[in-house]
Amino acid sequence: MNLSYKWLKEYVDFDLTPETLAEKLTSSGIAVEGITNLSEELSDIVIGEVISCEQHPNADKLSLCKVSDGQGEYPVVCGAINVAKGQKIVFAKIGATLPGDFTIKAAKLRGVDSEGMICSAKELGISSEWLLPEQRDGILVLDTDAPIGSDAIAYLDLDDYVMELDLTPDRGDCLSLINVARQVAAITGSRVRFPDIAFNEVITESDKGIDIKIEAPEDCPRYVGKIVENIQVGPSPFWVQNKLRNAGIRPISNVVDVTNYVLLELGQPLHAFDYEQLQGQQIIVRRSKKGETIVTLDEQERTLDDTMLLICDAARPVAIAGVMGAENSEVTEKTQTVLIESAYFNPVSVRKTSTKLGLRSEASARFEKGINYEQTKVAAQRAAQLLSEISSAIPHESETDVYPNPIERARVSLRFTKVNQLLGTSLTNEEIKDILKSLQLEMVEDNGDSVIFQIPAFRPDLRIEEDLIEEVASIFGLENIPVTLPYGDTHKGARNTEQKIRTRIFEVLKAAGANEIITYSFINRNHLDKILLPENDLRRNVVEVLNPLSEEQGVMRTTLIPGILDNALRNHNRKSENLLTFEVGKVYYKNGFPEKTELPEEEMKLSVFGRGRMAGDWKNKAEEIDFYYIKGMIDALFSSLKINDIEYVPANDSGEYHPGRCAKILLGGTFIGYIGELNPKVADNYSLSGRNYMAELHLDTIITSCEEKISYRYLPKYPGMNRDLAILIDDQIRAGQIVETIEKTGGELLRNVEVFDLYQGAQIPEGKKSIAFSLQFQAEDRTLTDDEVSIIIEKIKQVLEETFAAKLRD
Repeated sequence: MNLSYKWLKEYVDFDLTPETLAEKLTSSGIAVEGITNLSEELSDIVIGEVISCEQHPNADKLSLCKVSDGQGEYPVVCGAINVAKGQKIVFAKIGATLPGDFTIKAAKLRGVDSEGMICSAKELGISSEWLLPEQRDGILVLDTDAPIGSDAIAYLDLDDYVMELDLTPDRGDCLSLINVARQVAAITGSRVRFPDIAFNEVITESDKGIDIKIEAPEDCPRYVGKIVENIQVGPSPFWVQNKLRNAGIRPISNVVDVTNYVLLELGQPLHAFDYEQLQGQQIIVRRSKKGETIVTLDEQERTLDDTMLLICDAARPVAIAGVMGAENSEVTEKTQTVLIESAYFNPVSVRKTSTKLGLRSEASARFEKGINYEQTKVAAQRAAQLLSEISSAIPHESETDVYPNPIERARVSLRFTKVNQLLGTSLTNEEIKDILKSLQLEMVEDNGDSVIFQIPAFRPDLRIEEDLIEEVASIFGLENIPVTLPYGDTHKGARNTEQKIRTRIFEVLKAAGANEIITYSFINRNHLDKILLPENDLRRNVVEVLNPLSEEQGVMRTTLIPGILDNALRNHNRKSENLLTFEVGKVYYKNGFPEKTELPEEEMKLSVFGRGRMAGDWKNKAEEIDFYYIKGMIDALFSSLKINDIEYVPANDSGEYHPGRCAKILLGGTFIGYIGELNPKVADNYSLSGRNYMAELHLDTIITSCEEKISYRYLPKYPGMNRDLAILIDDQIRAGQIVETIEKTGGELLRNVEVFDLYQGAQIPEGKKSIAFSLQFQAEDRTLTDDEVSIIIEKIKQVLEETFAAKLRD
């Protein structure tokens, strides 16, 4: 919110510079992000009058004007097409400065002397964004009552400082000048000046009335309607336009400007209906019907559901309550009578409606944070008063105020000892009470060691004892709270088991040359088709996002694969062909959500992707990234985590992997993921050429299987003995099956088995393969003899021949 320093001073007296005020507001909980001096580059600019305006004798597109500042007359050459005799204008005399370090000097234009400049709004540093359409081109024409010779900077309220407030969500009350004035008054000890509301003329009897019915009192506890007749719609006077501009709101017309003026002043959103367009002279506040439509002021047709609140006349909706009005009752130049709406709408209802429609406004921003339900009538009266002041409008003497169930003010109990205990202060009971009274909290009960305060309607954020303590701290001044060392039991921070394991995973994968990536948890549903998931795959049962930012983020992911492939494609498109990445992240399964009360099921997964080659250097040759490289990373990971019971089983039941180059990963017989080459069809769907390899594992299962405890044993005293064993077997038999059989048969003396050679080719029959194993034997209590080892080797040969029809190779 933009806060006008000059406008604020109309409601509270204070002798603080803008910088000091900003510091005090910030320390009291209302952060000021920045201050802009609107007149920093302006000087010596006055209000002038065009005495005469004639065609320039030597130029078709220039005018020769004579300008008066009340003390003298000056010849001025002007190029604006809208300059005319009798206008009140902004006149920059010789020596005046304008934005851009521009100084006005005497000049001769096409042979004619020019002693100053008639300024446009742009030349004064006013952006066209904040101007009426007729003010955007040509010179800035002032109101006819603008005093000649007076300071134009003050007249345009450019002698002002604009403070940018960064309000926390709970301080929605400070979206109004009056409530900021209340805060300043509490800080400085001043008093707030509220605007006097009085009318020079009112209509006591009229055939124009309004019947208001509230059919949804839970969403609209109070609705006030005030009729104003004799409206002449047109531009607002400059003093209104200036204040709106400085607050960041564009002037539109006197009726709309008045509603925005009251919005900024009191924090009460208002809406003005063209009374003649309200059918049946009725206002009905009701819930919308499912599928009902309305065309809002931004000319957009919006489809509603049955949770949204509408303002209707006798026949149709005329506004979305608290969000935006409808086009069918908009105030136009032909409007002569308006109905001013001032209501209190349920904050939750407005927030949900605004979110569902993707429609936010200055009004909805205030309603959804909670407004002062006690000032709705005052706000309507204030708007009527302003309309009567700036135009010929005449308001009705009374207003229609429908308030069936008045809201009671909240009450909060406060213990004095609790204040000092939490803040670390030594404030007396009277000091605490005085601080809270300065915020206009009414003390209704004093029990000696505690008090009960009645919370004013303009502070809906004060609900519990801690809220009051926070207010005491903000007004007392955080800088005045003594600095003390913490006391009590302290504990050294440390990672828990899961965090330690995840850190180890990152270390192992990064050591293997992989880069961590983080992708969105939201994906496009089409990705599930692109990775060839079967129609009955549980991963197609996704959680849909109700208000996605785009179709690309329409559902929550059930697999990490789409994100990691999208990342690969972006790298591929940027000529980064060699890639090794991994991601650790959550996936989400619907699990009956939202029909059931359970939340979606979350699971942590690990995904690894590789393509191309690992870069070499002077010492190491470049290495191809293939199935075995990825498998080596996974094996290293399991080894680091002390997980041994791992098995790789050939698989062809996963659509995203190549049918003949894929394996299931089993941990103790439990499925924990897949590893393999990416299905070529999936690669084509992502425009990834060449061969691509990946793995996706269920990380939660892996973490629960980790052995965090490390066991130690003595180094062997006696030497070991190695034997090699080469066999010929069918190529369909997995090496892992052979290793498992050898380990079982070798007994306690067999310490390790490794495959060191695999061969298929010349001298090997078709359908066969040769595998060579290195076997290490060792005993803890003696040196083994050749005879002992030979007996075990013979037993192993026999079991392999019986089980796999293996033949020994020489």
